[in-house]
Amino acid sequence: MNQAGFPLLSVLTFLPLVGVIVIMSVRGDEATVASNARWTALWTSLIVFVLSLLLWFDFDKSQAGFQFNEVANWLPQFGVNYRVGVDGISIMFVLISTALTPIAILSSWNSTGGRVREYMVAFLVMETMMVGLFSALDFILFFVFFEGVLIPMFIIIGVWGGERRLYAAIKFFLFMFAGSMLMLLGILALWFHDGTTSIPAMMHIPLPAHLQYWLFLAFLAAFAVKIPIWPVHTWLIDAHRESPIAGSVLLAGVLANMGGYGFLRFSVPLLPDASQYFAPLMFTLGVVAIIYTSIAALVQRDLLKLVAYSSVGHMAIAVVGIFTFNVEGIEGSLFRMLSHGFITAALFLCVGVLMDRTRSQSMDAFGGVVHRMPFYSLLFMIFAMGTVGLPGTAGFVGEILVIVGALKVNFWVATLTATTLILSAVYTLVMYRRVIFGALVRPDLSALRDLGGREIAMLVPLVLLTLWMGIYPSSFSTFFDATVTAMANQHALAMAHSAGAHLASAANVMAGGTN
Repeated sequence: MNQAGFPLLSVLTFLPLVGVIVIMSVRGDEATVASNARWTALWTSLIVFVLSLLLWFDFDKSQAGFQFNEVANWLPQFGVNYRVGVDGISIMFVLISTALTPIAILSSWNSTGGRVREYMVAFLVMETMMVGLFSALDFILFFVFFEGVLIPMFIIIGVWGGERRLYAAIKFFLFMFAGSMLMLLGILALWFHDGTTSIPAMMHIPLPAHLQYWLFLAFLAAFAVKIPIWPVHTWLIDAHRESPIAGSVLLAGVLANMGGYGFLRFSVPLLPDASQYFAPLMFTLGVVAIIYTSIAALVQRDLLKLVAYSSVGHMAIAVVGIFTFNVEGIEGSLFRMLSHGFITAALFLCVGVLMDRTRSQSMDAFGGVVHRMPFYSLLFMIFAMGTVGLPGTAGFVGEILVIVGALKVNFWVATLTATTLILSAVYTLVMYRRVIFGALVRPDLSALRDLGGREIAMLVPLVLLTLWMGIYPSSFSTFFDATVTAMANQHALAMAHSAGAHLASAANVMAGGTN
């Protein structure tokens, strides 16, 4: 199908909107509308996921370029077109977006708190924006999807969130919008300089160093907020604290990865000189985030906030890996982002299971859960070990590769990054012990029931992914090996060319002075 011209990416992108139309056309009493909305959203998202597996099976892993390409006229007089495609990096993010959407819908099957039709519409619109963002190969198209994500997520948090939902939603929007406006200025500067918004074409057009520096800062404002990295991470803590669990699943599983994807897709290949220049800054921000968020997580009693802080720290590892500019570091970053996507999403789901039963998210409200929920405790343990980076789980592969990549750049960066192996283990194990083990002393916990069928359907696939990626990582890495190798080689060549240009310039200055 990769060669047959079938518009698979467009179908994946816009099929959720067909589900939106169906949901909005349903008429009847409130219960009928709600039931039809749930099932339509679930089946639509499942169909999109199954179709996205065609990308997995038909992708040519030996190629570093973009595949499944589609191009159509949009604003040709301005050099702007509808252009989509995926390479070894973006294909994995498309797949995780389509995989987590039905899980997010299942997670809120019975707990939306009203307005079920609009709730399901918001998630399907989110899926369109996520898939479109990761497959866009035109900068203007990318920006449309990048900004489009804000609208449904703002509504999800602001309408179906907790007591401080409006504060969290507005804070989320303002942080995102401010960063995006600076990125828009950078896109316009690139557009005027290159005369095109085609991302593949831009990768072959050199930019002067001074322009690269300003563009890097503009993109940093957008991607650092999205990932998010310290000190612009505070919106995420409030968003997770107030968002419904389904919203947190996509916030952690997909939206955070958008920042890392932006660095890999734009900052590193388009701005090699600036990326190299600002690498020490990115290492510093990453290391500070790892240590600070680990300490913050350790003192939390709120389970949602603890998982949110751990999410920031784990994505900081990915930032360190990206700016090593070597194959090990970049591949480790990809592993870290992908594993973070479904492991952290699973941790939020696990917290959501307890909240559904007890209406509490405080660690102090639990203890001895294993006596009433043994299967739940087993799955929770696997996810906890995955986020710690236990060998044999998905979290281990990414962290080790990032540390190895960092060692090739700077010993102290690698050492400080490696502190995550200890710090994350401390706060995760403390949390797990307090919630799961101990005596069952609270009378209300004696009525807890173990996982039901819907909850098993949500969590078991994520357990299998956690173990699959940890035990057989090459089944994932083969997708992005060629792309990452080409990216690292391209950066090395750009640095060699830049160094040669500086030497030539210095030689000319010396020759002029001699004359």
